[in-house]
Amino acid sequence: MQTYLLSQQFNGSSLAENFTACPENATICDGTSCVLPEDNFNETLSVVLSAVLTIMLALVMFSMGCNVELKNFFGHIKRPWGILVGFLCQFGIMPLTAFLLSLAFNILPIQAVVVLIMGCCPGGTASNVVAYWVDGDMDLSISMTTCSTLLAMGMMPLCLFIYTKMWTDSDAIVLPYDSIGISLVALVVPVSFGIFVNYKWPSKAKIILKVGSIVGAVLILLIAVVGGILYKGSWTISPKLWIIGTIFPAAGYSLGFFLARIAGLSWHRCRTVSLETGMQNTQLCSTIVQLSFSPEQLELMFTFPLIYSIFQLLFALLILAGYRLYRRHHVKTKTDVEKTEQKEDSTSNAKINGGFVSNETK
Repeated sequence: MQTYLLSQQFNGSSLAENFTACPENATICDGTSCVLPEDNFNETLSVVLSAVLTIMLALVMFSMGCNVELKNFFGHIKRPWGILVGFLCQFGIMPLTAFLLSLAFNILPIQAVVVLIMGCCPGGTASNVVAYWVDGDMDLSISMTTCSTLLAMGMMPLCLFIYTKMWTDSDAIVLPYDSIGISLVALVVPVSFGIFVNYKWPSKAKIILKVGSIVGAVLILLIAVVGGILYKGSWTISPKLWIIGTIFPAAGYSLGFFLARIAGLSWHRCRTVSLETGMQNTQLCSTIVQLSFSPEQLELMFTFPLIYSIFQLLFALLILAGYRLYRRHHVKTKTDVEKTEQKEDSTSNAKINGGFVSNETK
């Protein structure tokens, strides 16, 4: 219930003193105090937008699947060198980075736990959209997102058990396996339809892909704006978490790129692994936080997933802008330099680690 104080003062000849009126829907009206029914607008808005965004996301992932070739996709699964590098980045680098940042900034235990939860989450679907715009390996991007979401069911409890022991009992953290499963289904089903369309009607798949990539970019921005509106009252948060929320995604992008390059992946795959590492499933993190902590604890760190989401998007846009500028000034169409590098990378990976190499069609 919400209480409102409503006062109306009139200076007319017919009214010589103050006049107080309550709204018609008031349940209690006593003098200047009116009790109104609880406003459910924000809750209703959240439900409606969640439904709309879920449908839009499914359509976007369907369009992303239209850029995946079945042969290349299964090639990554059979010879998963790129996926293994991404796995090491996702469940090795990110949880360790979260742990080190929490120690370095000496934040509260409850805040350290939410930073670690974010670091242990699988990759988000937004990475697939951005990977398309930076000419990444879409076959690798989709397979990495799918595998990280599937493996998160086992790797998240393990990573949280290892890294949160000094701050809290890992049993106190509730992992929503149903949400992880839904995320996996929401990714696999539309992508599978997209792959089928690309196999049967490749010309139509190209049109769907172009439309979907634009809708995906708009969707990412829309999610950020909606999150800011729905949680506008939750921005009172420790400055240290703001700093960590800025550094963390930047570290994920950078470390993912360098590790992929050290592993011998080609440039377009390095960009893909970088995005898959830095872009986390922030919605899953928010769900875990809400299920695991009391309202008093949530006040200290509930907004961190949203902060991370904003900065991971900002850095992704910077990466995209930098790549587009580079391509405009140094790459006319498909440069012989990058083609040569990919061929050399293909040969070396095939000989050394059996890594599958797809033909780049972008």
